[in-house]
Amino acid sequence: MQSLYGQWMENWENRLCSVSTNRKVRPFEWGLEWTRSWPAALKTPQNGHSPHEYLSLLSRETVKSSDEFFAYAPPTDFALTGRLLTFTSAVRTPYPANDVVKAQWFPAAEKPGRRRVAVIVLPHWNASATQHNALCAGLAKLGISALRLSLPYHDYRMPAELERADYAMSSNIARTIDATRQAVIDTRSCADWLEREGYESIGIVGTSIGSCYAFLASVHDPRLKVNVFNHCSTYVADVVWEGLSTQHIRKSLEPVLTLEQLREAWLAISPPMYVERFAGLGKKPLFIYARYDTTFPPRFSEQVVQKARDLGFEHKAVVLPCGHYTLGETPFKFIDGYHICSFLKRNL
Repeated sequence: MQSLYGQWMENWENRLCSVSTNRKVRPFEWGLEWTRSWPAALKTPQNGHSPHEYLSLLSRETVKSSDEFFAYAPPTDFALTGRLLTFTSAVRTPYPANDVVKAQWFPAAEKPGRRRVAVIVLPHWNASATQHNALCAGLAKLGISALRLSLPYHDYRMPAELERADYAMSSNIARTIDATRQAVIDTRSCADWLEREGYESIGIVGTSIGSCYAFLASVHDPRLKVNVFNHCSTYVADVVWEGLSTQHIRKSLEPVLTLEQLREAWLAISPPMYVERFAGLGKKPLFIYARYDTTFPPRFSEQVVQKARDLGFEHKAVVLPCGHYTLGETPFKFIDGYHICSFLKRNL
């Protein structure tokens, strides 16, 4: 039986979720045209496979050769104007605005003899250009420079026809994979710039969908030494299927796919496929999740933490007494910020 506090928190979550009235149920699409540049597709063309069979095959092959999938040519056109870093994404899409990566720069004051450390901050799905900036400013005051990346199809990078970042996570199966690939590669490109600027230790903070991107980036980039996964979960398909904020996507998916089929199609972008590899990298992550989360159901987060225990790698887990949306509200955002900042300060 749910406690009064739990019911109150769930009602608060529902109210905050309902503020967004521009969610659209978009048509289901396999999106096979998005696979054309993927290494697995170049090696294994579609040959009598149904769209689901083909995407599942590509996803399995991608997991086996993920270093190739997330490989890229480092950008050569980094430009810092004021505090806005821009460069061309190594992943090209049909949307020119999306392919110009933008990241806001919050440099810490330089002090003689102090190590130069920095963190890449990956926001949540549908974050505005100003969200997470307070966290970045706070980190800079603590001596940790912060680079806040605008995710694919978000804020500065949003195509003109969109009101929300619908192309980052949607009922277009292959485009969702491609957007994740672009986010991971853009993140690694940010590490290139920080390394070029002389930063000796680089960490990463990802929130919600940014947490998934951060995990995939960290698995494939040894430079991302300290990791904070702010809202952690398991398979992307399970979150989309059960999460409160993605029910409009499920409405489009459910007439065509079962949860198991969706999970198979999205294996390549799901953290559980890489967790054993992560365990062998010697990294120390912080997992943060919310006890009353209706977007990343808590049992999925608990599975992540239990897997870390089973694999025996060093980690820290923090459970906050709130939900997904309420994590951004007072007082929980300050508690969350304290855990993030203190972990990074101790470990970078």
